[in-house]
Amino acid sequence: MKSCNYDKTLLAAVILLSIFGLIIISSASVVMSYNNFGYNHYYFSHQFFYGFLPGIILLFLLQKTDYKIFKKYALLFLILTIVLLIIVFIPGLGFGLKGANRWISIFDISFQPSEFIKLTFIIYLAAWLERNKKSAKDFSNLFAPFLAVVFIVAIPLILQPDVGTLSVIILTAVVMYFISGAKISHIFALGAIGLAGLFLLVKIAPYRMNRFMVFLHPEIDPQGIGYQINQALLAIGSGGIFGLGFGHSRQKFNYLPEPIGDSVFAITGEELGMIGLSILLVLFLVFALRGFKIASKAPDNFGKFAAVGITSWITFQALVNMAAITSLIPLTGIPLPFISYGGSALITSLAGVGILLNISKQGRY
Repeated sequence: MKSCNYDKTLLAAVILLSIFGLIIISSASVVMSYNNFGYNHYYFSHQFFYGFLPGIILLFLLQKTDYKIFKKYALLFLILTIVLLIIVFIPGLGFGLKGANRWISIFDISFQPSEFIKLTFIIYLAAWLERNKKSAKDFSNLFAPFLAVVFIVAIPLILQPDVGTLSVIILTAVVMYFISGAKISHIFALGAIGLAGLFLLVKIAPYRMNRFMVFLHPEIDPQGIGYQINQALLAIGSGGIFGLGFGHSRQKFNYLPEPIGDSVFAITGEELGMIGLSILLVLFLVFALRGFKIASKAPDNFGKFAAVGITSWITFQALVNMAAITSLIPLTGIPLPFISYGGSALITSLAGVGILLNISKQGRY
C-alpha cells in the first residue's frame, strides 16, 4: 500500500542538522566576520538568508513535486550543470580562491556549480540505470558507458581542482551502479581504476602528496603542511567530553584554517565536546538509515536508485569530512553537509532531501 505521508523522521533529522549548523556557524564565524566585514554575524546572516531559507523553501516544493518528472529532464539538468562547471574558467564570470576555480559570480551573486552537479548527476544516473537495468552485467552496454559518463563529469572537477567533490561523486556512482545489479568484477575494476586515478592525481599535485604525508606522519612540519590537521586535533582534544562551552572556541581566533568550512567539525568538538559530536553522528546515522529505508520501499527503480544516490552522497560526504578532520584519512577539503558554511551546498543538500521525501511519500509501506 502506498504511503500518503512523507518520512517525518528524516525531515526532523535534516531540520535539526541544519539548525545545528546555523548555531555552530553563528559562533565559529564571529572572528572572520568581524575581520572581513566589521561586524560579527555576516557569515551567519548570509548562510541563513542565502542558504537555509531558499533551501527549506525548495525542500518543501520538491517534497510536493512528483519525483518522476525529473527523469524526463535528467539529461538536460546534467548538461546545464556541466556547462556551469566550464563557465567557472571564463574570466569575468568565474573566479578562483586559494588556487581553485570553483565559483561563478553573476550580479553580485556567487555560487558553486560543483555542488549542483552532485544532485543532477545522481538524477541522471538513476534514470540511465533504470533504462539499462537489464544490461547491468554487460560490459559494452553499461560498464563502458558508465565509465564514459563519470569521466565527462570528472574532467572539469579535476581542472578546478575539486578532487574532494569528485571522490564523493565517484563513491556515490559506484554504489548506485552496484545496486543496479552490476557484476562484482566490474566493481573491483572500478576500484582499481579509481585507485590508479587517485595515485596519479596525488603524484601530479604536490599539495595532495603533502596531505598524504601529513596523514602518515602528523608530527611533521606542524607549522607548515601539518598545521591544519594539528590545530583541528588540538581543538577536538581540548573540548573533552563536555566542551569549552558554546562561543568559547579558541581555535576560531585565526588559529584553525577554515573554521566555518571543512574544519567546522573541529570547532563543534571544541565548544560542545564529545556530546555535541555524538549528537551530530546520531543525526547523520538517522538520516542514513531512513534514506536507505526509503530506497528499499521506493515504487520503481528510478526512485530506488535516486534515493540510494542522494542518501549515499550526503552520508559519504559527512563521513569523509569527519574522518579527514580527525586524521582517519588525509584531508580532503570537502564541507560537512548541513553544517559547513556555503549557500550552494546547503541549498543543494536540502533540494536532494526534498526529492527523497517525495519518494518516501509514494513508497510501498
